[in-house]
Amino acid sequence: MPTQTPIQRRECLNSRVAFKARAFARDDRAPLGAGSHQVQKQMSLLNTAFSESTLEVAARRPALNDGPAAGRARLQSKAALPSRIAVIGNYLPRHCGIATFTTDLCTAISAEYGTARLLALPINDTEEGYDYPARVRWSLAQDDVRAYDEAAEFLNFNNIDMVCLQHEYGIFGGPAGSHILHLLRGLKMPVVTTLHTVLREPNPDQMLVMEEITDLSDRLIVMSQLSSQFLQEIYKVPGHKIDMVPHGVPDLPFLDPNFYKDRFGVEGKAVLLTFGLLSPNKGIENVIQALPQILSKHKNVAYIVAGATHPHILRREGDKYRASLQALAKEMGVEAQVTFHNRFVSPEEMVEFIGAADIYITPYRHEAQVVSGTLAYALGAGKAIISTPYWHAIELLDDRRGALVPFQNPEAIANKTIELLDTPAIRHAMRKRAYLFAREMVWKRVAQGYMESFSRVRNDRTESPRVQFASRMIAKSLDQLPELKLNHFYRLSDGTGMLQHAIFTIPNRSEGYTTDDNARAVIFAALLERPDVKQPEDNQPGQADTPTVNSASLYLSFLEHAFNPSKGRFKNFLGYDRRWSESEGSEDCHGRALWALGTVLGRSQDHGLRGAAGRLFEFSLPAVLEFRSPRAWAYTLLGIQEYLTSYPGDRDAQKVRSSLSRRLLEMYESIRRPDWKWFENVLAYGNARMPQALLLIGAACSDDRMISAGLESLDWLSQTQRRETHGHFVPIGSQGFYRQGGEKACFDQQPLEAAGAVSACLQAYRVTGDSCWRNEAWSAFNWFLGDNDLQLPLYDSSTGGCRDGLHPDRANENQGAESTLSFLMALVEMRSLQAPEQKDILS
Repeated sequence: MPTQTPIQRRECLNSRVAFKARAFARDDRAPLGAGSHQVQKQMSLLNTAFSESTLEVAARRPALNDGPAAGRARLQSKAALPSRIAVIGNYLPRHCGIATFTTDLCTAISAEYGTARLLALPINDTEEGYDYPARVRWSLAQDDVRAYDEAAEFLNFNNIDMVCLQHEYGIFGGPAGSHILHLLRGLKMPVVTTLHTVLREPNPDQMLVMEEITDLSDRLIVMSQLSSQFLQEIYKVPGHKIDMVPHGVPDLPFLDPNFYKDRFGVEGKAVLLTFGLLSPNKGIENVIQALPQILSKHKNVAYIVAGATHPHILRREGDKYRASLQALAKEMGVEAQVTFHNRFVSPEEMVEFIGAADIYITPYRHEAQVVSGTLAYALGAGKAIISTPYWHAIELLDDRRGALVPFQNPEAIANKTIELLDTPAIRHAMRKRAYLFAREMVWKRVAQGYMESFSRVRNDRTESPRVQFASRMIAKSLDQLPELKLNHFYRLSDGTGMLQHAIFTIPNRSEGYTTDDNARAVIFAALLERPDVKQPEDNQPGQADTPTVNSASLYLSFLEHAFNPSKGRFKNFLGYDRRWSESEGSEDCHGRALWALGTVLGRSQDHGLRGAAGRLFEFSLPAVLEFRSPRAWAYTLLGIQEYLTSYPGDRDAQKVRSSLSRRLLEMYESIRRPDWKWFENVLAYGNARMPQALLLIGAACSDDRMISAGLESLDWLSQTQRRETHGHFVPIGSQGFYRQGGEKACFDQQPLEAAGAVSACLQAYRVTGDSCWRNEAWSAFNWFLGDNDLQLPLYDSSTGGCRDGLHPDRANENQGAESTLSFLMALVEMRSLQAPEQKDILS
């Protein structure tokens, strides 16, 4: 919503929340009904309870007819919609208002956005539970705290990317429903919480629970502006975190009540209705006490009370309240005019009951109710409504959409009922105002409102990452190098080579292999031959015959198989069925293969490997002179320099090195601007390898101009990839990158970028001896260990693998080859800092 000045916010708040006294009049000219002065007095006390100066009006979902700007906003947020949503709250067939609400909400979201994205987790208040529909994937025992921890784990490994909690203190176990906090603390994804109750005077336990829920939730949805007001004033929740989405209602036609009256045997009668689960605070006795006065004026009145006794009341007290109401009706002589339908009213029956009503009455006894689903349903059906002034009624029935009467006042109820029955024109005008207002409350619009809130969370997470509670509790070992562990490295390998992807920690065979990843594996295997690299022990269960040289042979064999001699190029994608998907791969793939071959020639002591690599290097090098990709140039330069450490006299390799390094330098100098010190007009992927290549070649050739450009571009990249608020490393996100003059994409963050930054910064350290570059290398490496936007380790110490990156709300739990090799290569390179300085340069 547009930014508002404090004055505008106060005016808006006054217009929406001040609850003007005219709401209680039958029209602008008519006098207030009986008891109206008491209602005005109560509203005056409510209006002065809070200071308006610090409040914000809760954000509303943009209406569908808000014009082009609103349409653009929706289109932009469409891409950010969550794909898998879990709704936590009671669910039908459990008999309670939250169960009905949660079921209706899930049905509405499924109808609007598809069923595949939604599942429900209800809470059971009985040991046997309920016969839930297929949408319910998991249920929790209300008082078993372990069930809440288990539910969090279930949601985490099912890749749920949004949780919507329906909160009411009484449905969860523990003091003030505190067991739900165990679930929320364990979640790894964003949470949007709908607050069905916001207390004005919470007890200490309720205050603590609500404060933590608001802290653990990304956004809060309320159904009234007063709830937003309470959250801001009492619980100190910032207004920008609150969304106002009204209680949903069925999209019913505007019908004459006579259409349904024959269903209940009340044809020709004026029907008064109260429905919902019965409990003593409903105040139904006040309507029964009003009936003799009403019947003295309108003898054809019938009063229907529809709904079962609340299950918790029934278990605790039995059906005493209903029995007392029946006895009262008999005592008042209105037994024949009062009908009790003692059953839980299904949504379909509810439509018929409400449809048959001429006047709907909510005679609740207490003001402290910020949400009433039954009142919302009656409003949505376009009913004439009489209500006591509890908080939600005051707000919904404003602008003469209903009539308010004082609490515990049968006479006022009688007078207002008689008034509405005497003046059909006023009653029908009230109905029309209610019906038109409630078109914004139909479930379709409410589902859109929830999705807008979910989308806002995802956009907020992208712009300002939020650390989950579970992440804060994870112990991190920053500035410490873990032991080299190769379990997952070998797990991703088979007789063909390195598989490119994983599903969690198991190889994903359906995605096959790539030359890219096998080239990385060749480089890593060659790095393991360094004398300062301590070989891991017991990392190869059942694979005692897979030493480093054999591993390098496997991956190098893949590169040999990938080379297409007729084109002088490497193919990239090989299916698990060993069929290639193309005749030649990308320029980047070719450059990375040359980098791997040069590394074998520069580092390996195995003559067989060197011979095979030398042959392939010679055949594949000429093609790069036709390449246009600066990353392919950089990868090739890293390989050529490795090769020249062993074969410094190769003039052909020297010429290619000179040509590619000059192109890279000239590209940088042609694009470079004071505020954009880079090689291209976009920061994309594999960024740090380009300044690394300039530094490596500049140092080898004693070219100060090249070294200067490499240091300048790397320094600019390091500043660009640093979070200003906390100073940690933040790689450019792959979802949009960073175009000159545009905004940086913060996600998804890839291990490839952190590994490149480690290599480049270590190269700068070796060239300059400046310890700041060593610190930059540590900063990039610490990203793997959890010093990142989400404070989540990417490195998995149990497997030795690396997760596939950071999304705005969680880590990608798959541990593929690119990610795992990026981490392992960075780890081996960082270990060189702890070894005596080497003259050769890691790449």
